[in-house]
Amino acid sequence: MNALRLLASAAAAAALVTGATACSAASLGTAIAAGRPTASSQPSQSAGQGQVKEVHSPSRVTVDEQLAPGHCRARVVDASAGKYLPDPACTPGAVDPAVTQATIDSTICRAGYTAAVRPPSSATAKVKAESLREYGESGSASTEYDHLVSLELGGSNSVSNLWPEPNRAGATGTTNPKDAVEDALHRAVCAHKVRLAAAQTAIAHDWTTALHVLGL
Repeated sequence: MNALRLLASAAAAAALVTGATACSAASLGTAIAAGRPTASSQPSQSAGQGQVKEVHSPSRVTVDEQLAPGHCRARVVDASAGKYLPDPACTPGAVDPAVTQATIDSTICRAGYTAAVRPPSSATAKVKAESLREYGESGSASTEYDHLVSLELGGSNSVSNLWPEPNRAGATGTTNPKDAVEDALHRAVCAHKVRLAAAQTAIAHDWTTALHVLGL
């Protein structure tokens, strides 16, 4: 009799384990189908790293991060053409939350907007010097302290959106290929051909491919 009871208990335990396993598998399949993260699908980077921030900072520079000298490195795409990208861990980009798809006609698409929100050079001089040290650069007359997401696309004046952008060798000023991309994206957004958020994301991720990615 005791042997029969032991066999029955073992069979019941096996059934419970089998049922629990099937339930877990079904739950995992449902989570993946619904797009919910599972232990195996979690991103490897910490949350927020490299993501575009939101910082309202019109007409002034907001120091929203402090980095050690030499901590950052610009990425070279084509040095001869003056195509460089910032370090995404140091300069993820930031936008002004006051500039939205619903407000573009009264903000970035209105004449004089960028002049109204751009901080004076006296305000950017100190943070530019700090950014040069953080990027391990000496700077030159052709180095632009540039907004990754440009002001004409609703970019913020925060340090997380500003970086010392190198230029091609022999350049006599700060004009560089990124300027033309910014202008093209601005025209497309104001013509309602591209949504603002899409343009901001594309230029923050890689301005050298932004036009191609957006089909412009």
